[in-house]
Amino acid sequence: MAKLTKEEFIKSLNEMSLLEIKELVDAMKEEYGVDPSAVAVAAPAAGASEEATGPSTVTVTLTAAGPNKLPVIKLIKEATGLGLKEAKDIADNGGAIKENIPTSEAEELKKALEEAGATVEVK
Repeated sequence: MAKLTKEEFIKSLNEMSLLEIKELVDAMKEEYGVDPSAVAVAAPAAGASEEATGPSTVTVTLTAAGPNKLPVIKLIKEATGLGLKEAKDIADNGGAIKENIPTSEAEELKKALEEAGATVEVK
């Protein structure tokens, strides 16, 4: 198996959907016994220049689920770890999906939800 460079790995992550990235993180937890998202939490401290460009954490809020709620409910459930009923309540009534998350994660979540037909705000 050919070894990927850091740049190639990051480029492949940019081409993945939110669900594919979640599956990758879960596989890394299972294979290596570590949570790569815990490492990602420490990373913003090293990149202080990012803080100067805008807020470091934001809230993703659903304003409308769109005509086909099922894919939106599934994405909410996967992103938050909520149960089906709670995810459906957010899809039906709107509201905050995730709060105080990095802007990059928020943009990925927003993109996935908009592809599913939802209307989303990042604040």
